[in-house]
Amino acid sequence: MRDSVPTLAAGCDISGRLGGPSRSPPNRPATRLYPVRPPHSLPLERHREEKPMHVLLSGVVGSTAYGLAGPGSDIDRLGVFAVPTVELHGLRRPTESVVTTAPDVTMHEAAKWCRLALNANPTATELLWLPAELYEVRTELGERLIAIRAAFLSAPRVRDAYLGYATRRLRALSGAGPVPAADRGRVRRREAKHARHLARPVAQGEELYRTGTVRIRLADPAGVRAFGERVADGDRAAARRLVDRARETLDTARSALPDRPDEPAVERWLRSVRAARWTEGVA
Repeated sequence: MRDSVPTLAAGCDISGRLGGPSRSPPNRPATRLYPVRPPHSLPLERHREEKPMHVLLSGVVGSTAYGLAGPGSDIDRLGVFAVPTVELHGLRRPTESVVTTAPDVTMHEAAKWCRLALNANPTATELLWLPAELYEVRTELGERLIAIRAAFLSAPRVRDAYLGYATRRLRALSGAGPVPAADRGRVRRREAKHARHLARPVAQGEELYRTGTVRIRLADPAGVRAFGERVADGDRAAARRLVDRARETLDTARSALPDRPDEPAVERWLRSVRAARWTEGVA
């Protein structure tokens, strides 16, 4: 029996405040500078004082965006920021990523985010395809980034990135060994989550490869949750079949995507960011 791949449909109704603790975030202005405290994993000497982060684009991503969030789910946020251009010319490169937990926020500097998106990183890619109500910060440069979202896409990289993401989730499931009785509940929840987040990139990746469009919200979240529970109950073969079918589809289907991304368009956008921040931070 062939396992069904979850279908997707756009639309969601959750917005929020970057860096806020609430699970039901209120509406916020479209543009704002957010002070983000650096994560403990970064060298202390590089973050002796909090600095405002110049956010270009940010929004709510992850389970909340897909429609898979449960009562205890965190709200994940992803964004792109830009450092003053002068900071790129010192002895030390500025921090390219800032990741915090409680709240769960990941911010990438513009150049790093572009590199991730050009390689079709699924998490980076989804930031440009969110429903409008999930965006929390949309500056002019952020709007221009959304406008060139197709420039980041290419058939070979989409195939490799989305299939690779699903395959890594499958390996995480396959690597599970005997579990002590006291840990079985926790491990089962983890395996169900792995299975859900295996099914989701399979669906997104196949649709993106065929149509050139990323749709974020799952049309059947209950079906995806049921698939996760089924795999967590021991039917790992269902997960393997889903990945094998996705590989066959992506190897044989005609893609709407070009063979290569439009790097010159991305380069023009990034240079416009550097030009806009040219004089900031100059003593």
